[in-house]
Amino acid sequence: MRMRRRGGPPKRKVCRFCADKIEIDYKNVSLLRSFITERGKILSGRITGTCAKHQRSLCDAIKRARMLALLPFTVV
Repeated sequence: MRMRRRGGPPKRKVCRFCADKIEIDYKNVSLLRSFITERGKILSGRITGTCAKHQRSLCDAIKRARMLALLPFTVV
């Protein structure tokens, strides 16, 4: 038999940066690490819940941190 899902509609994820008024900075490596996978790929906004505006600036900050060797490009 198939299991049925319980509950109502799924809860909408809220952008952490909009809710807490957090500034995205390429030097804040601990914050940026929570938005990349263990292989080094950037997580999408649908998974993390960030809005489009902050997702774009988050990607720029991660790419800048990679160029300055603060974050790895890939993990093998």
